[in-house]
Amino acid sequence: MIDLEALPHLPGCYLFKNEDGIVLYVGKAKDLKKRVSSYFQKRDHDSKTESLVQTARNLDFIVTNTEVEAFLLENTLIKKHWPRYNIALKDSKRYACIHLTEEKFPRIRLARKKIEGGNFLGPLFLHGK
Repeated sequence: MIDLEALPHLPGCYLFKNEDGIVLYVGKAKDLKKRVSSYFQKRDHDSKTESLVQTARNLDFIVTNTEVEAFLLENTLIKKHWPRYNIALKDSKRYACIHLTEEKFPRIRLARKKIEGGNFLGPLFLHGK
């Protein structure tokens, strides 16, 4: 049973599971409660999402300190579980990558294109693009 009341208003990852405990979908959110609740309040889902909502019986979640941590954890969990309902980690035809800035106190950011300065990690930059 999925208990929406147990979800915190914090960043993290959520894992929808079927009745056998198999991970169907891994997602990330800056607010777990709002994001997961939206699956059950919204009624105009695409067919893939509608099928996921109907099949999911359980939900696990992991709280992170930041959205960037949630992004990294989501990537790791998808590679570990290979969920049926996750598609490629891309949006708008560009893969999301990690940008480590070159500041005195470096920050970790998400990047979809290369900009000047810093180090970039991810599939887009492995091929020199």
